[in-house]
This record gives sequence, C-alpha cells and structure tokens, in this order.
Amino acid sequence: MPGPLHPSTLQDKALLLLVALVTVLFGVVLWPLIGAVLWAVFIAIVFSSLQDRSVQVCRGRRGWAAFGTLLVIVVIVLIPMALLASAVAQEATAFYERIKSGQYAIGDHFQQVMNALPEWARALLDRVGLEDLGAVQRKLVSALAASSQQITVRAFTIGQNTLEFLLNFFVMLYLLFFLLRDGKRIAALAIRALPLEPYHTRRVIDHFATVVRATVKGNVLVALVQGALGWVAFSVLGITGALLWGAVMALLSLLPAVGAGLVWGPVAIYLLATGSITAGLGLVAWGVLVIGLVDNVLRPVLVGKETRMPDYLVLIATLGGLAVFGINGFVIGPVIAALFLVCWDMLTEEREQQHASPAGVSPLAVPPPAATSTPPASAPASTPRPD
Repeated sequence: MPGPLHPSTLQDKALLLLVALVTVLFGVVLWPLIGAVLWAVFIAIVFSSLQDRSVQVCRGRRGWAAFGTLLVIVVIVLIPMALLASAVAQEATAFYERIKSGQYAIGDHFQQVMNALPEWARALLDRVGLEDLGAVQRKLVSALAASSQQITVRAFTIGQNTLEFLLNFFVMLYLLFFLLRDGKRIAALAIRALPLEPYHTRRVIDHFATVVRATVKGNVLVALVQGALGWVAFSVLGITGALLWGAVMALLSLLPAVGAGLVWGPVAIYLLATGSITAGLGLVAWGVLVIGLVDNVLRPVLVGKETRMPDYLVLIATLGGLAVFGINGFVIGPVIAALFLVCWDMLTEEREQQHASPAGVSPLAVPPPAATSTPPASAPASTPRPD
C-alpha cells in the first residue's frame, strides 16, 4: 500500500498543486448541488447495513441490491417526509392568514400575559430596560408575524422552485444509487489515493461514517419523537396550529438540551399566566418528564455514545453548522467537529510515537510486526511491489 507522497521534487510539488487546484474547481462545480450530494452521501452511509443485507438476498448482484435499497428508502423515508412537509406547509399558511386577518390576535394574548405578571416581574422588566410594555408588545407581534411569514415562505420555496427542487431530488436519488452500489469500492479508492498513511485514512473515513450515521439516525429520530409528543400535547390542549408547532419543535429539537423547550416553554407560561393552571402545569410536566426524557435518554444513546463528543461540543457544532450551512448544518457541524477531534488526536499520537521511537521514525509508517516477517540477511532491505 503506498504511503504519503513527499514533495521532494519539483514534479511532486507541481502534481500536488495541480491536484489541489482541480479539487477546488471540482468543488466549485458541485456547489450548486451540494445539498443533493451531501444527502446522497449521508443516506448511503445510514443505510449501508441494509445494502449489505440486500446484497446477500440478491446473491451478490450489487446493482439489483442497490435498486431494492433505494426503493425501500423512497417508500419508508422520502414519501412520508414529503407528505408531512406538505401538511406542515398548509398549516403554516393557514396560521399566517389567521394572523393577517386578525382572527388570531397575538397582541391580545401578549397583553394577557403582561397583565398577569406580578409586581416583581414588572420591576425586573423595568431594570432591564423593558419598561415600555407597549413597545415590547409591538415588537413581539411584529416579530411573530414576520416569523410566521418566513415559515410560510420557506415552506413554499419548494413549490415556487419546483424545477430546482426536482433537479436536486433526482440528482440525490441518482447519486444515492451509485453510492449504495459502489460505496465500499469508492472508500477503498479513497484510502489508496489520499496522501496519508492507510491507517490514518481508514480511521478518518470510519470516524466520518460513524458520526454521520449516529447524527442522522439519532438527531432525526429524537426530532421526530419530540415533535410528535409536542403535537399530541398541543392537540389535547386545543392549541391553534398544533401540527405546525410540533414541526417547529422537531426542527428546534436538533439543538441538544434546549431546542424543544423553546416551543412548549412559552406556551406553558402563557397558559399559567392566563389562568389555565391545570393545563399549564400539565404541559410543564409533559415537557420536562416526557419530552425532556426523550432528549436526555435517546440522544446520548444514539448520538453521543457513538460520536464520543461532549454535549456542549455537539450543541456548539450544531448551532454553527446551522448558521453556516442551513438545514444541512445539523449534520455537517457535528461531522466537522468530530473530524477536528480525530485529526488532532492522530497528530498527537503521531508526535508522541515519533518522540518515543528511535531516530524519530513513526511506527505507524510501517506495517505492524504481526503482518511482516524478518527478511533473510542476504535479501535487499526493501523490495518494490508492483501495483
């Protein structure tokens, strides 16, 4: 197996420069379809075990196995998600229309909460510069109306850009088929091609796959469960737009520890402030004991246990990823953080082993002793192996 390329000659340096330049240009070409490409890679990694079983069922015919796996993904994942997104978009539009027509008076609800505040709470608002409750109310109403409008606009982006969405969708499916069929061969080629020791390359690729699998499966499952529990609670309490707020809770639950509480917390405060004590306390109990339990139990098992990253790093990486990459960032952020840790860990191990080895030679640069045998004294020190 070839080792890292040492740029000792002008030709080697020119080749590395050419490879870097062409790689950057290829990235620029792929950028308009980066979402489709990334999700094809993510889904292929998540369903790699299903693909392996499909290969066994199809007796080694990887093409037919990939087609069967792709069909299962479309039926059990993509179609239900599309139907759910359509239902949420319709409810978001209806909610915005109710606000716009005055049927749902946010200002009145806000004023009810303000009137129910005790004196110490009003004094606290005065200290932090929020003594003008009328101005606060106007800003809150304006922000909520703008947020509702943005939700509607985002939800209908697919409808307004149908051609672009269909293009990305079919590119993702097309690429996903080949990644399912040839994924292992592509990984082997990457191990051969990257200018790192095979040990390091294999470790990076394995860690990348582990983090993607844990992040996608864990975060998506936690989000769906918390969103469904929020929808059930809001439906029972008769909250307007229960499905919409359940979807918002599912999206916000991608943020560890704090996400879901950003939705059910204000609703519980409103219920308590307007005299619905039983409903408010019930929602608090449901949020803390049921929805919070899902986050505290499922997420560490499905995400943190496999990625071996602390919760605070997952939270920071998720927030940063969402800010930079949009919705794709909830996977990209933790993946970059995990690769950051593993790369620095490998560098630390390499430096420690170089200091511990004679003449600064890293033991990772040669095969392990069990895989080699001592050559006879008359044999040359190394024999080149044909590719």
